[in-house]
Amino acid sequence: MITDWHFYALAVPAVILLGLSKGGFAGMGALSLPLLAFAVDPVRAAAITLPILIAQDVVGVWAFRRTVDWRLLGWMLPGSMLGIALGYGFAASVSSAAVMGMVGAISILFGAYRLWAASHAAPRDPARWPDWIGSLFGIASGFTSQIAHAGQPPFQLWVLPRNLPRDLLVGTTALFFAATNWIKVPAYWALGQFTPANVMTSAALLPLALVSTVAGVRLVRRVDAARFYTAIHVLMILVGIALVAEAAF
Repeated sequence: MITDWHFYALAVPAVILLGLSKGGFAGMGALSLPLLAFAVDPVRAAAITLPILIAQDVVGVWAFRRTVDWRLLGWMLPGSMLGIALGYGFAASVSSAAVMGMVGAISILFGAYRLWAASHAAPRDPARWPDWIGSLFGIASGFTSQIAHAGQPPFQLWVLPRNLPRDLLVGTTALFFAATNWIKVPAYWALGQFTPANVMTSAALLPLALVSTVAGVRLVRRVDAARFYTAIHVLMILVGIALVAEAAF
């Protein structure tokens, strides 16, 4: 188990953000891995947070298991599997600095996308492209999810224009990322990241993640989410720039 207090100084806020994200502040958890990358190797950081994400997914999948767009998932999940394989290949073949730079770049793009999306409504008409195009977005989502647990933007770019009913959107999103997280398990196992130290660290942080998830459910209707999100996404861009700079120099 990791005992360095510097790690936990970053891990505690990172896990709280994961919990709040699962509790209703969608997208906020994407800042977690970039934060942890300042304390440990980014691949190790992703492996530590993966069991936490899987545990948190159970709640969302169970709650919305009857409202899922299976056709959409049927096209996107195979693409996600390929994207995860590509992400694994990237992480296995380059240095930790290169992975850190990629995490930083994804963080910048994610933050910029969310800031842009906050001021631009999704198209009202459903996407006109053929369903197989969804597999390409699935590849992008799987790759960014494998590298930085940040698969939301590619997924949303394909799904949101379809204007799914709320529960169908939430259920489809929950199941897609729950499946994606489980698909990532063999990749992180192959990278040798499920060590006893990493697993015990995940277990130590899990109670905080679950409490934060419950807190997110209760706070999401009381907090001025717009300002909160803006601050988080600006911070994501700044953290991403810092990670890219650290990787480069």
